[in-house]
Amino acid sequence: MHPTQLLTFAVQSPGGMNHAIPSAAIAGLDTVGAPWMWGAFIVFVLFMLALDLGVFHRSSHEVSFKEAGAWVSVWVTLAMCFSALIAFVLPLGGTKPAGTLALEFLTGYVIELALSVDNLFVILIILSSLQVPKAYQHRILFWGILGALIMRAAFIFMGAALVQKFGWIMYVFGAILLYTGVKLFFKNEDDEAKPTDSKIYHFFTRFLPFTGNFHGQSFFAYENGKRVATPLFMALILVEFTDLIFAVDSIPAIFAVTTDPFIVFTSNIFAILGLRSMFFLLAGIMDRFHLLRFGLAAVLTFIGLKLVGHGYVHIPIVISLVVVVGTLALSIVASLLIPKKGSGAEKPGASPDAVE
Repeated sequence: MHPTQLLTFAVQSPGGMNHAIPSAAIAGLDTVGAPWMWGAFIVFVLFMLALDLGVFHRSSHEVSFKEAGAWVSVWVTLAMCFSALIAFVLPLGGTKPAGTLALEFLTGYVIELALSVDNLFVILIILSSLQVPKAYQHRILFWGILGALIMRAAFIFMGAALVQKFGWIMYVFGAILLYTGVKLFFKNEDDEAKPTDSKIYHFFTRFLPFTGNFHGQSFFAYENGKRVATPLFMALILVEFTDLIFAVDSIPAIFAVTTDPFIVFTSNIFAILGLRSMFFLLAGIMDRFHLLRFGLAAVLTFIGLKLVGHGYVHIPIVISLVVVVGTLALSIVASLLIPKKGSGAEKPGASPDAVE
């Protein structure tokens, strides 16, 4: 049976029928997820975060490649299981088939995960520039991701409210993505600004007392009787602002796939939760995917065009998923087959091993 037929069958089966269930309302927004589903998902996220920090990373240590790979597998598996729940188990509301909702979740998850890779490269530069020891990098990423979850939730609800109230906002989102895609395509990696030269860095160092010394995994410490912020806190600030900037691109991108807050929120959160593990998995080999940005640029352009033309041309979700996955896979394979020019010379500050 063809995958699309299988998903259609799921819709026609008792476990997959959702068209008879009315949509729920969360914060005044129509959504396929009932309040208990939102609550259960948030409890699950908090439980996993507590398990991560309180059990597996209670003490600071360097995250190995094997450990990172195991956690990436866990998060991807959980995302796939959640997609299966959407398709076959959860009694979602609205008129869309459960199989379509599952495909929307998967497409949104892949898009957010791919865009996160570009975010990881910037985070790598931040940690290397501030010479953050590898043993403390997980702590920064954990609290950074926690802040990102809160910011993304706010962006998602704000975006969903705008979409449901002003339909023309989709054209604005499309224009933003087209601009970002073209800009990313012509981006020069050599022009990447150092975090210590940013306005955010100078703003906080001007108004907050900072020290250049690390005090274990503490964000604040006392020196000469004065409370000061450590480089870990500066790294956390820069990581948070980086995610804030990337959210401006990633949130509109997923609204091209679905406008339902529950699907947008869950796919976004799953992608962010796996971001820490993916960082440690790819940190040492990230520079090899030098053509990935062209794939991301193509994906953003495609999504932008889809948004701009959504009132005139309907692109099935299956086609969108194939285009996104195929484009990203092609750019990754091309990166591995075509060596980067000057790859023999390592860029200064580009390695996560800057401080042992």
